Amino acid sequence: MTDPQGRTAPRARRRARVAPLGVRRPSGTRHPLVAVAMVLPFAALLGVVFGGWEAVMTQASSVAVLLGR
Repeated sequence: MTDPQGRTAPRARRRARVAPLGVRRPSGTRHPLVAVAMVLPFAALLGVVFGGWEAVMTQASSVAVLLGR
């Protein structure tokens, strides 16, 4: 089924969706900060459970030393 402009109906419905504050986003995507907020707790849990916290702290310390020079 097509609309008068020749687009398919699902595409026309997707174009009609408008995110909050009038920002248009394709269907099925989310703001990068929302994605980060969703994954950080899980990443922290995995880091603590599998002992990755020490490696992260070692790398952060090395970067801090390099930036301090």
